[in-house]
Amino acid sequence: MSLAAWNQGLAGAVSAIGSPQFPAELVAALKRLAVFDYSVMFAYCGDVRPIDLYDNFPAGKRRVFVDLYQEGPYLLDPFYLACARKVAPALYRLRDLAPDRFYQSEYFRSYYVQTGLSEEIGFFLALPGEVRAVVSLMRADATPAFSAREFATLQEAWPVVAAAAGQHWRDLHRHFSVEDPGDGPSTIQRTIDYAFRTFGRSVLTARERDVVEYVLKGHSSEAIGKILGISPGTVRIHRKNIYAKLGINSQGELFSQFIRALSSGAGGG
Repeated sequence: MSLAAWNQGLAGAVSAIGSPQFPAELVAALKRLAVFDYSVMFAYCGDVRPIDLYDNFPAGKRRVFVDLYQEGPYLLDPFYLACARKVAPALYRLRDLAPDRFYQSEYFRSYYVQTGLSEEIGFFLALPGEVRAVVSLMRADATPAFSAREFATLQEAWPVVAAAAGQHWRDLHRHFSVEDPGDGPSTIQRTIDYAFRTFGRSVLTARERDVVEYVLKGHSSEAIGKILGISPGTVRIHRKNIYAKLGINSQGELFSQFIRALSSGAGGG
């Protein structure tokens, strides 16, 4: 990558600020720094589904990356959860934000594996009105993960990406209807908490619903035990009881029930 090539790409992105072409021009500029196969840009705010600001997926992949994602799996996405925690704006690798057993989680096996990615990294943006956005850069299975040098090069572009995107999407909060969060939890976090608090509420105890939450997010029994202050053995007993009460036999069925509950808005009983 030459400085002249990056400057040319950056000029195209800056010139497109305020126009529908900006996201595509930003992606074109970033491709001058590192090769990647796909990009998607989601905005998160309030208790509504994420907004797809831009993507360049072919139709078949878009069904998984965007349509299915917006139906509910986003609640288990490490990028989404990091936005809820208000992680510091920066460039992150997905694996650096994911729980310890994310790649063995049912979210990964039932949903994320369908994306066919070898790696995903994202520029996290903090926008006006409590809006968070992520500009994701993705590599397909056949492509190696981003090297340390490529990641460092993209990190160096972070201030420009943040400034340009912040200017382009400065009014994005007008697309959301959000109450003033004050000093309490963000509306995104309250949405997540409500989803897990109400799932299976007719049959599961509060502690069992806690275990469901961390299992689905990709935490191991050991990690869940540390979070909840109980032993890993107790966590396993809770999992066994959860499966029995819900009439299921696997984490895959648990994931499916949770997604169906989100889609129906019924809270899973």
